[in-house]
Amino acid sequence: MLVLLFWVALVGSVFSYFIYPLLLLLLPARKHPASAPSQTAEYLPSVSLIVTAHNEESRIREKIENCLKLDYPHLEILVASDCSTDATDAIVEEYQQHAVLLARATERKGKEHAQLQAIRKATGDILVFSDVATAIPEDAIRKLVRYFADPSVGSVSSEDRFLSRDGGVVGEGAYVRYEMWLRGLESARAGLVGLSGSFFAARREVCEDHWDIYAPSDFNTALNTVRNGLVAVTAPDVLGFYQDVADSTREYQRKVRTIIRGLTALARHPEVLNPLRYGLFSFQVIGHKLMRWLAPWFQLLLLLVSFALAGQGAVYTLTLVAQLAFYGLVLAGHWMPSLRESATVKIPYFFVQVNVATAQATVSFLSGRRMTVWTPSNR
Repeated sequence: MLVLLFWVALVGSVFSYFIYPLLLLLLPARKHPASAPSQTAEYLPSVSLIVTAHNEESRIREKIENCLKLDYPHLEILVASDCSTDATDAIVEEYQQHAVLLARATERKGKEHAQLQAIRKATGDILVFSDVATAIPEDAIRKLVRYFADPSVGSVSSEDRFLSRDGGVVGEGAYVRYEMWLRGLESARAGLVGLSGSFFAARREVCEDHWDIYAPSDFNTALNTVRNGLVAVTAPDVLGFYQDVADSTREYQRKVRTIIRGLTALARHPEVLNPLRYGLFSFQVIGHKLMRWLAPWFQLLLLLVSFALAGQGAVYTLTLVAQLAFYGLVLAGHWMPSLRESATVKIPYFFVQVNVATAQATVSFLSGRRMTVWTPSNR
């Protein structure tokens, strides 16, 4: 029994990070993946850019100025204010002469509820969503909408670029790069299971149907895309730039909130796990989302079973030694923060931090905690 638990725990621990990407590599890509739009044809649908904000008086002006510099004809800009109580709305109204519109939620019900107010007010055929903290390059909208020249594409995600304050390589930077690579694999198969929440786009009909204010819009939009018989793709040539948060403890809590929201989305839409209904897309949700959230519990089980089996075979002993060395490195980084300046410690430390946050979020979710409203992290 212990041997069976060992192998189940081992596979479960690494499935989402290693086995799942390998299986995707072995699966054939779509015959015509929409990952290389034509550079010759000019495709210029009407576009509405929706920026979601809550009490962003210190950053909203910079974000609006960034949006006004974007190179796209007749770009409609809307700020979806989640019932801001500071000067955010007043600052937005200063830009009315530049065709910047305010879509204010009169009740604070969360990011998706605020976005819904802007969706109802927007006139564009393509809706682009962005956070205040994300800087958008001048040519990004033109590049983003080119993907919609393919009628099979329902939504498009930018790729994140994480900028550390000191310019060095950080654990999350490496993690984000891994996630972007994995998204590329998914994009070429059944499509993305989650878009970059800080900068993505979708056809109007995708957003108008089944917009769930209690589920993260980046996941719900990908799901709605599949429901419409379309595909969600990544745009590797479209980048969104954002920095690390000023307070690392807030960053940890942001991860916990994000995972609780993801678990909530899965609980609200369990049908997405049914491969008879959604085919390969369901497998990707299971591999990328569900197994990722289960990984901390498999890792804990693997450590306990490895202790029980130590000395009963080289495989079990080596696995235990490897785990102890790995977690020892992380503990050293925890007690001696200066060690985290090295990528050798920083990346494992971030990996464990993500899994601890996942475990905490799972316990909180099962205890009944839900996250609808949000407070943007200070960056």
